[in-house]
Amino acid sequence: MHDKKDLDPNVAPPSAKDLRMQVLQREMEEMEKERKLKALDEKKHADFAGDFLEKHVSEEEIAVVRRLVANAVKDGKFEAMVYSFPSDLCTDSGRAINSGDKDWPQTLQGKAKEFFERYQTFGKPQGYKMKAMIINFPGGVPGDVGFFLNWAPDDA
Repeated sequence: MHDKKDLDPNVAPPSAKDLRMQVLQREMEEMEKERKLKALDEKKHADFAGDFLEKHVSEEEIAVVRRLVANAVKDGKFEAMVYSFPSDLCTDSGRAINSGDKDWPQTLQGKAKEFFERYQTFGKPQGYKMKAMIINFPGGVPGDVGFFLNWAPDDA
């Protein structure tokens, strides 16, 4: 706020046009900030997608899964989300997962397909169960897929 000594009653206030220009300038700055954030998000997504589709599951990623399971066990849980990825990296953008289609694994590609194959080879024979779910719906459309490992006893 201005001190009373800064106000000169003989000076005209800013014009309405000047005030509109200030508001417009602020809106333009906000739009530019949002544009930059969106561009950064798009780059992150593109980098993730490139890594996801072109590289193999690393030993570090496998270690993360094991830590997540161990932490869930310490917390007394029988399930843990062990991996997530954007649903648009499925061949059908996550529709089969979202609708509970039994053939959802056929829509996987890249690291998700490799994680599922590792589950089939190592997890399932050890008694683990796996499910995939859409875990968020930004703008009302499927967002990310989560892979959940479960080691609860079978219902009697």
